[in-house]
Amino acid sequence: MDNQALILLVSFVTMLLLNMPVAVAIALSTLLTMLSLGEANVSATTMVANKIATGINQNALLAIPFFVLSGLLMGRGGMARRLINFSDAIMGRMPGGLSYVNTLTCMMFGSISGSAAAAVSSIGGFMIPEMEKKGYPREFSVAVTATAATTGLLIPPSNVMIIYATVTGVSVGAMFMAGVLPGILTGLCIMAACAFLSIRHGYGRKEANGRHIPSVPKAPKEIIVSLAMILIGMMGLWMLWFRPTGPLGLTTTGHVTNRLFLTIAYFILMMRGSFRLKPIQTICFLQALPSLMLIVIVIGGILTGKFSATEASAVAVLYSFLLAVCAYREIKWKQIAKLLLDAGATTAVVMLLIGASQAMGWILTRQNIPQSIATSLMNVSSNPIVILLIINAILLLVGTFMDMTPAILIFTPIFLPVVTSPAIGLTEVHFGIMLIANLCIGLCTPPVGTCLFIGCGIGKTTIAKTTRPMIPFFIAMILALMAITFIPALSTWLPQLTGQLK
Repeated sequence: MDNQALILLVSFVTMLLLNMPVAVAIALSTLLTMLSLGEANVSATTMVANKIATGINQNALLAIPFFVLSGLLMGRGGMARRLINFSDAIMGRMPGGLSYVNTLTCMMFGSISGSAAAAVSSIGGFMIPEMEKKGYPREFSVAVTATAATTGLLIPPSNVMIIYATVTGVSVGAMFMAGVLPGILTGLCIMAACAFLSIRHGYGRKEANGRHIPSVPKAPKEIIVSLAMILIGMMGLWMLWFRPTGPLGLTTTGHVTNRLFLTIAYFILMMRGSFRLKPIQTICFLQALPSLMLIVIVIGGILTGKFSATEASAVAVLYSFLLAVCAYREIKWKQIAKLLLDAGATTAVVMLLIGASQAMGWILTRQNIPQSIATSLMNVSSNPIVILLIINAILLLVGTFMDMTPAILIFTPIFLPVVTSPAIGLTEVHFGIMLIANLCIGLCTPPVGTCLFIGCGIGKTTIAKTTRPMIPFFIAMILALMAITFIPALSTWLPQLTGQLK
């Protein structure tokens, strides 16, 4: 068993160092391990190919190509600019306001598109140059964009959550609801880092020409009113979607369109009351509302049982298409073929990774490697806190050199038996959010930090210059990760409240 584990590890790492595609490295290292067990060449090849084929033959994976296409439509359909305008109208007047605008927009757009890379390229393409014009250091702007874009992978809908649910068998709806609070918490921690740096260095208090921008803080009474209206709005939405009767005894169990109409009304009332919107803010909100409604349609449809996660992905494509092509008209009909081709190429890569990783997971299980690792970790310490810290450290290290999808597929079957054992007591949903939050940090770290690379390319700077400004944001994300790890309610409360998790 030890020899096969060593062959699998050494061959896989060697192929990665040779810059071989990750999916190919996974498949070939699995094949070499099979051959080391004495299987005939033809038999081993057939077995690995069969595991790859059966690994992607799952209904839940049908949602991935639809959500990929929906993300492309959203990314190129004018939603980013409208979300930026809305965020700017709400938070742009504050000291360091553009950094908060950047973070909030990345959170909203990342959740809508389901892609951190799309959020960096779409939001960063506008916000990084704009922040530089207003006197923000270029590297600071890149750091904000790269880290904030990853929150969209925690806030549903998210492709990586579908992949994790496929591996573990948990409900996609439960994973979607579990990521809401951790995603918002991570975004707030990033905003806290923005506030600290803005106050310390005076970012946003003056424009590039040296003119000071006045800060307009809200009075305590207005803050109390804002919080009260947000709470009322959240309670109203909960009663609207999850109770048989809504506020004032209104029946809300009718057609889903009735609920969506009332949801829009709740949004408008909540925003009107909490921020006392001026006409320009109202216009920006109404322009951004159709994009934000995608989240309500997808999550609301899943939670109310109107459609499954796979059907929700198809609805998302239809809604995105109508919005981007027919309503905003920012995507021309002749561009549809190119979008379909891009979505197909992305889906092919993801599916090949899933299939190859399923084959590797099979050989890991066959050789009892996860059980051996679990025993080794338990021998290190019997303290659950220590074991969770070790797992987090390993995952943080893994995230620096491996992309998120293969990391989830490879390390979920290894660590899941450990964390769900009676000694640790985590649920599959809680570990899934912890795993994704961990690997989100890896998207911002070299040498395989996809978001960092894209951000530096857009900002026309280098990774070396951006590393130091990234440190406060790394600290903020790690603090959020620790809260997610050791406060299970952050991940389990909403799924339990909505009936997705028993």
